[in-house]
Amino acid sequence: MTLLPKLLSDFSGSIKLMFLFVLSMNLFSCDSNSAGQTGQTTICKWQGNKKAAVSITYDDGIKTQFTVARPIMNKLGLKGTFFILTGKVEGAAKGGFIGRPAQDIINETASISTNEVNFFERASLIGFTGTSEALDYHSNAGVLYETGKILEAYQLMDEAYGKLRNGTLKNTDELVYHNNPEDTVSWNDLRTYAAEGHEIASHTITHPRLAVMDSVNLLYELEQSRLDIEKNMGAKYTFSVECPYGTENERVMRFAHKIYPALRNRMPADYLEELNRSSKLDPGNSQKEYVQWQRGPLTNVSLDVMNSWIDTCLDHDNIWLVLVFHGVDDLGWEPKTAEELEAYFNYIKDREENLWVASFADVTKYIRQRQNLEVSAHIDSNEIVLQLKSDLDPVVYNVPVTFKTYIPRDWNMVTLTQRGKEIVTNLKVNNDVSGPYVLYDLVEPSGEFVLSGSR
Repeated sequence: MTLLPKLLSDFSGSIKLMFLFVLSMNLFSCDSNSAGQTGQTTICKWQGNKKAAVSITYDDGIKTQFTVARPIMNKLGLKGTFFILTGKVEGAAKGGFIGRPAQDIINETASISTNEVNFFERASLIGFTGTSEALDYHSNAGVLYETGKILEAYQLMDEAYGKLRNGTLKNTDELVYHNNPEDTVSWNDLRTYAAEGHEIASHTITHPRLAVMDSVNLLYELEQSRLDIEKNMGAKYTFSVECPYGTENERVMRFAHKIYPALRNRMPADYLEELNRSSKLDPGNSQKEYVQWQRGPLTNVSLDVMNSWIDTCLDHDNIWLVLVFHGVDDLGWEPKTAEELEAYFNYIKDREENLWVASFADVTKYIRQRQNLEVSAHIDSNEIVLQLKSDLDPVVYNVPVTFKTYIPRDWNMVTLTQRGKEIVTNLKVNNDVSGPYVLYDLVEPSGEFVLSGSR
């Protein structure tokens, strides 16, 4: 593979890698077996030139996620992402219906059946009327609506509001949280967890079915959650969101993508295949450069099956496994026990030489940085000079990116410098079938870097 057009056809869309050499022009992946040539430089698919990436994520902000699962991860040095319900945290804005007086809407249902005009307003209000049964009506209407059973969803709303009018359902105006009756954590707690290296991210305020909310309430759930995280945690933690129930509703996605850079629900890109938790497709069959493969370790999913997900990742080089946990021990939906988590996380840790375990945000940023970077390299005397260029915001996209450069066979000690200042001295020299090379991480997405060696 020595023709540039052919090489570029092997890479998707926005990745732009161009290498300028004295004798020829070639492009290689990090695991290329082609004949090595001094100066050939590539951006590795995963940080550290690992085989795959794993993100351990948690939904709903369940208390035991922090008190049971987090200490196990900390002991093993694993970092995770916690999608929290901000309305559960003291000092954040609380959820509630935004719109016309509730009683006016309830009275109106006596004479006007639910239809396409009033459905979103009614489905929004019902979840905030203060009982678990009412919240179930909201949630079940969302299930029907998202599976295309629109008329059934309307009928369910009529049934719910009939009960409100006759007093079978009480309008208490209380907040009932989805599978989350226990108090959660404080902002001080969350700041401590973030300082440990974990990502804190949004899971909305109250965990509603966003697909059946009207625009005002939908936006409030997304925007206010983001604002409270930014106020109490900092802008760094406003990167990711998971819209509840794993919704992929197009209307919700349009709203959410305007507010958050990364959605665990969906992040369409030419280079990325997205397989959600319900997908039965084999990620190993994907021809995309990256595969985000979501798996839900539910109560009845065995450790052997969970381990097989890791093994599948290691059999390929393009899989990003996104694990989605909910309950832990005796709290939350579909809980896993502490013993199961400890065994599983140890299985992951034992394979960390080939697995990059990182937060959802960090993996997303790495992939986008790699896709966006332009790199030119040329040999100048006893140096390899790299020019990097990226148009991503360096304040946001600041994850170290791993580069691989082939060096002269007689270099014994390799130093990386920028603007005459040493960044790394005595880089480890590795060898593969293509020759000697060095791996190194760069954070700054633009500028000139120099590799120099001694003989």
